[in-house]
This record gives sequence, structure tokens and C-alpha cells, in this order.
Amino acid sequence: MAPRELLRAHRTCTTCPYCGVGCGVAVTREAGDDGENTSACGDEQHPANLGRLCVKGSALAETLGERDRLLRPRLRGADCDWETAMDFMAARFAETIAEHGPDSVAFYLSGQLLTEDYYVANKLMKGFIGSGNVDTNSRLCMSSAVAAYKRALGADAVPCNYEDLEQADLVVLVGSNAAWTHPVLFQRMQAAQTRLVVIDPRGTATSDMADMHLAIAPGSDAALFSGLLNYLATTGCLDREFINQHTSGFEGALAAAADWPLEKTAQACGLHTGEVRAFFQAFAETDRTVSFYSQGVNQSSSGTDKNNAIINCHLATGRIGRPGCGPFSITGQPNAMGGREVGGLANMLAAHMDFRADHIDRVGRFWQAENIARRPGLKAVDLFRAVECGEIKAIWIMATNPAVSMPDAGRVTRALQQCPLVVVSDCVANTDTARCADLLLPATTWAEKDGTVTNSERRISRQRSFLPAPGEARHDWQIICDLAERLGHGDAFRYQKPVEIFREHAALSGFENRGERAFDISALAGITPRQYDQLAPLQWPVNRDNPAGTPRLFTDRRFFTDSGRARFVTIEPRAPTQRRSESFPLWLNTGRLRDQWHTMTRTARARKLLDHTELPELRLSPADASTYQVEDGQLAEIASSHGRMRARVLVDASQRAGELFAPIHWSESLAGLSRVSALAGAVTDPHSGQPEFKQVPVQLHPLRAKAYLSLACPPATAARVGGLMEDMTASGELLHWYRVPCEGGDRFELALSLPTDCRALARQLVPEDSVPLRWQRLQLLQSERWLVHTDTLQLLLFSASHWRQLPDRRAMERWLLQPLPDQPAQLLRRAAPASAMVCSCMQVSREQIETAISDGAASVEALGEQLGCGTNCGSCKPELAALLRAQARDVA
Repeated sequence: MAPRELLRAHRTCTTCPYCGVGCGVAVTREAGDDGENTSACGDEQHPANLGRLCVKGSALAETLGERDRLLRPRLRGADCDWETAMDFMAARFAETIAEHGPDSVAFYLSGQLLTEDYYVANKLMKGFIGSGNVDTNSRLCMSSAVAAYKRALGADAVPCNYEDLEQADLVVLVGSNAAWTHPVLFQRMQAAQTRLVVIDPRGTATSDMADMHLAIAPGSDAALFSGLLNYLATTGCLDREFINQHTSGFEGALAAAADWPLEKTAQACGLHTGEVRAFFQAFAETDRTVSFYSQGVNQSSSGTDKNNAIINCHLATGRIGRPGCGPFSITGQPNAMGGREVGGLANMLAAHMDFRADHIDRVGRFWQAENIARRPGLKAVDLFRAVECGEIKAIWIMATNPAVSMPDAGRVTRALQQCPLVVVSDCVANTDTARCADLLLPATTWAEKDGTVTNSERRISRQRSFLPAPGEARHDWQIICDLAERLGHGDAFRYQKPVEIFREHAALSGFENRGERAFDISALAGITPRQYDQLAPLQWPVNRDNPAGTPRLFTDRRFFTDSGRARFVTIEPRAPTQRRSESFPLWLNTGRLRDQWHTMTRTARARKLLDHTELPELRLSPADASTYQVEDGQLAEIASSHGRMRARVLVDASQRAGELFAPIHWSESLAGLSRVSALAGAVTDPHSGQPEFKQVPVQLHPLRAKAYLSLACPPATAARVGGLMEDMTASGELLHWYRVPCEGGDRFELALSLPTDCRALARQLVPEDSVPLRWQRLQLLQSERWLVHTDTLQLLLFSASHWRQLPDRRAMERWLLQPLPDQPAQLLRRAAPASAMVCSCMQVSREQIETAISDGAASVEALGEQLGCGTNCGSCKPELAALLRAQARDVA
């Protein structure tokens, strides 16, 4: 650690580790009277965000620390040293390859890895082990967009940049709740006063702020855009010059689209003809139009076709390669695109080269790899099926949690449990996937990693470390190179620093590239360590012709196809592969929440990010609530033919009847029966291999809890809660539980099928020992409160017949940190009912906001001036606006 005086106001500019926006973050470390303090704010010089951060980015400093970190290698549950761990791993991989061939092993990677990590992993497996079995969790979020870009444009080349969102007169958001999932970009659209059309089956924070919302039937996107292409042709709104000079395949695409007149399109989409016509007219009349699309389009068994249906409309109007125009796929992870650049997908080789004979020869010569893989590997769903059936006998999973995120997650978990060798390298010790591992390897994370990432607009940014690696954690690229050395490939993996890997990656991108490959950063192949450290964000291509980078592609109207023309793709819209039935009559849609990220291994460490929503929820319409006799706040179980999950019901008027929504974030380490991915079948798009997550047929059953418990306890007591819950689950007493990690311990929330003896339960959790315990109890009308303490708090236990009677949870958590008062029983009387938090940044509750509105605050700006809500990251502004509208309706 640097001397204290050197830490005073030390500033590091790095990149946010969350979504694909790739925001710049300025981290400041300084010494204070209470030790070293770290804070994070937006980097005003970074072109992706210009100083803005969402609520997750604003809370990054709160995710630091060693709690729950994996700090040493762990072999079969016991800590070991690195030599033992790597000897074991190398021996098992070598034995497996020798006995069963290179295709018996696999790597499964993550968009959380840096480009340098990705590059060496891909090089080792495809170049030297000789198998194509490298895939990534990016397969789950953007591989359909990749396949569509390659079909239409000849390359995985996003044509737009973020400035296009501000220069456009119309932005069409398709399957994107950008106000929550990409809030910084959404704020840029709002600031530019761009007209917004949202195409989404459900009402969201984004649709609430839009000029037009088309609540289409689930899975009908391709029909809508086929209808749009037909409308553009029949109303004379085509750019014939562009079509004739710069495209191919138009007549076939148009002939297929002719089957989708306005009335048929509206019927297929579950919309009124008038609202479809209004959208078509807006698109036709607005030259500067960006289509901005995400998982709602991609996560489908026909996701690639949906992408191409959108791209077709841009090609037909020549709206590509110009300011304020283009089909813009937004990625979900900070380095999903970096993984695409190096070949992190199983059907790619490296540097945007595929498994073509000339590409294999070229990459093999560059790497000097005689054993290079000669065919694609298995895509994610097929890869884990191969684990299940024993074809893959050794798998290394890096920085991701497939036991939660993969479809049919229960089956994936069972496959990993029976696999002969599962290695997991991660920064956290307790994930659903880590529980399946034979060997756990401690890896560095965001604050300690050093390298590059590429965001959704092709912008390469530096991720710079500002903390030393904790414990014995190592960088992923170092662990990979260590394995390569032990497998006999050390000469090709002698990297000492990330800059050396980056230089090789850049050189490969330009190797024998005569302009036919879009990805080319060869101008950076000779970058010095100092230049690498100081590298400013820039967009590829970065080569001799574009040494400063390229903000917008296809300005010259030349595409990366053999003919140089963009290709129209003939689309035949298809319904979701998974179908509703009498047994499973409801559609389940899945997605993200405002304040959470992936499986919460990072965001759950920032306590305030759980204030907005701290438990798995299930949104359904008032009509469905009536049909299934469930109330707002009641527990319910949903089930498919693959699995089940439990969550608390939230009755939401913006949901369509027959359609449910559940967030993706919770895992079995944070809540019981909470993995929404366990319900989805392993159904994939035939072109991209991306799973269908957005249309899952399910059934719903209400659950009747007779008692609710809220427990706050320090770590020693919390360790006993898990065993107690296992016993209660086995007996059928425990219907649902979730855990909230908090400073000083954990809080557990339990829903029980029967009333319980709170004193007996408390004695199980805090057994009498050599230290005398003090027990205090308060009995209220419908609740019971217990306090168990010595000199410090050991357990707070509150029980009630309804969860709304439980106290303010944040108060319970604070008591874990504060000294006990002279009369500890006061804690039992102070507890007030909880109030939902709306603004996580400024800790402003719904009750405070509604009071301010009643007192006269009539706008989002007025609420910000009075309470501070919405003045930091702005992510809560849609909800503030909704509360204002609700109050106005109540008054009316």
C-alpha cells in the first residue's frame, strides 16, 4: 500500500464494469481521519457519458472490500496454494485431452473479462489446445445482433455512435427498457428532446417517458417491421438510388414483406390499426431515425430474423452511415464487444475471422499454431448439453454464473455437478456455479484489473486498476498463461503485462487485412507502455487510414460483403417456439431492474442498491390478479415444464392480461427458488444460438403464508440461519426466503406456512454458551419482537402475520453497527413500518415523495429541489413522473 500522504486525492480514470454503455469513471482515493476513503463519479472527459453515471455506477465505491471475496484457491472445498491448484488443473486438463481429444474440454467466458483476458483464453483453446469450444455469456444477450449484422453488412460492425441518438429526430426503442438498463444513454436522448417510440409488450419506465408506446404481442417484432417495409414500399418512401447502387436482395425481401399489409400486421401484433399506421407514418416521414434495440429483440428463437427485419427498413430508406441514422444494437455487458473482437464466441476464430480455410491458415501462421482448431465449437446451450451427456469432461468457467443465467438452469446445475472437472475462476466465493466447482481460483475484479474494454459504439477504453489484488487473487490472463505454460505452450504465452497482449491483438487485427475486415486496430500494434497507460477512448477501425478512430461506419456506402453491397434478408416472421397451452396459459417475460446487475455478485454489495427492490418480484395485471386470486404483496409460485420459482406479486396496471414479468437477478445464494432462468427451455435461434428468454409459457399458483419473520444478525449468527432454513424447507414450513447482505451482518426475510415459536427459533440461532445472553421480548397486537444480546447485538427477530407489519429494515440493519443503548429494549419499540425507496442515490422514500406532492410539488424538478430525488443519476425520474401522474389522477 502506498504511504498515506500519497493517497491524498489520488485520481484514477477507468471504465464502469456494468452495462455496454461503457461509461468513464473517475475514482478518487484519499486518506482521511478514519482511514482511506474511495469515491467514484462520472468522468467528464469520457465521450460515452460526459460525466453522467447511473445509480449503479454512482455506488461503485460501495461494492469494494473483501467481504465474500474468494481470496485463496480452493480445491474440493479446502484452501490450497496456487502451485497445488495449477498442478491439479493442468494435470486433469492434459489427461482429459490425451484420453478423449481436445473437444472434450471447454472454456466458458464472460463480458466481465477484459479484452486481454479474452484474447489469451481464445488463443489457448483455439490455437494450441485445438478446439473451438470457447463460448461466452454474451451468447445470451447479443449474438443474434451479431449474426444479423454479419448477414446484412458483412461484418459484426455497429454502424452508429451515441451522438446519433442525440442527432436523430426519431429514436425507435425496440425491446429495450433503456431508462433502467442503459439510463445514461436514455438521459442523453431526453436531453436532446428526441422523439421516442417504444415497442415493448409491457409498460416500462421507458414507455412512460415516450411519445408513443406500441404494446405489441410477445414475439411479433418481425411481423411489425415486415409490415413497415411493406408500408414504405406502398407509400413511395423508399430510397431507390441507395437500394439500386448499394444493396442486393431487395426484391426478395420486399416480396416477403408484401404479405404483411397494415391490417394483418396490426392483428398479428395485437394492436389497433390506427396506432400501427401512426408509427409507420412517423418512421416514413422522419429522415433522421435510429432504431435502438436490445434483449427484447435478441432473446428469441427468431432473434436474428427480427434484427434483420429492422435493418431491412434502414437499408430501404438509406438510413445508415449518416448522422442521426442507423440500426443500433446495444449490448448488455461492458466488454461484450471486446469478446467479439478477439473471437470469444464459439463460431468465430479471432479478430473477426471465421472458420474459413483462408482465415484458419492466416491465424495459424500468425500464432505459429500448428494445432489450430479447424471447425467451430459448441455454442453455450449446446456446450452445457455436451457437459450433461459427458462429451465435455472438463470445463473452465471464468467470471460468470451459468447455474443462474443459462436457460433450464436446474439442468445446467445438475450437468455441472456430474462433470468430472469443473474449474471456476471468480472474485466471489459463494455463487450457484461456484458450489458446483471442483477447483475455485481467486481472480481480480473491477478495481484491480488493468486492460481494455470495448463498448456498444465500438469505443475502446482503458480499465485501470486503483487497488492492489486482495489475498492471493490473480488476473485472469495470468492464470490462463500459467495453464498454457503447464500444458507445454509457454513460448506463445510469455506475456508480462497487459500491453503486450494488446499489441499482439492489435497486430492480428491488421494482419493481411486489406480492408476486407471491419475490425482493424493495427495502428495500435506498436503502442508503448506509456501510450497504453494514457490511451484515450477511441472507436475502431484505428488503422493507417483512420489513425484517430472512426466514429461512424459506412459513410462511403461500402459494406464488408464480397460485392461491397449491403444485403437485404428475406424474413418470414415466426411465432415463439415455446407455446402457451392449457397447462401453461401465461407468458413470462424476463428482464432487468433499475438498480441491479446480472446475478448481483457486485450490486448486492452496495446496500442502497437493494432499497428500490430487495427481493424477487412477479409483476402481473389487475385482471390476472383477480383471475388467480392473488393480492399485491402476496407470494406466488410460477412453474413451467422445466422448473419453478417463487416471488412476491406486484400488481401492475401496465402489464397486459395473460403476461407476467420477473427480473433475472436473484440466485439461490440470495433467495430460495428465485432463478427465473430455471423456467426457460433451452430453445435457441438457429442462426445465433441465442436462447429464447422473453416468451416462456408458465402457470401461476398463489401461496398462503401464515407468518413472516425478519431477522437481523451478525455473521456468526447468520451462518446458522442457512442450516435452519434447510430444515424448515425440508419440513415444508418455509415457503420463501431471501437474504440482504448489509454492513455488520445479514438480514433474512422468511415466509412460513405455519405460525412459529419465535423463542425456540431464536434459541436455535443463538444457543446458550459461556457468554450470558440477555433475552428481551415485546408482544404487539399482531406481531412479536425478540432481542438477543450480550454486550453486542446477537439477533433481532420480528414476526408478524403479514409482511407489511414488519418494521423498517434499514433501521434493523443500522442496529447491527451501533452500540446498544442503555436500555436495549428501546430498539424493539422504535421500529416503524417500512417505506419503499424510490431514489436510491439520495435515499428518498415513496412516502416522502407523495407527501411533497400533496404539499404542492408539481414537477420532477420541484421534487428534486425539495428532496434531492432525481438530481444525481436521474434513474428515478420516470418513477417520479409516474407518482406525479398518479397523484393528478387521484385529485381528478
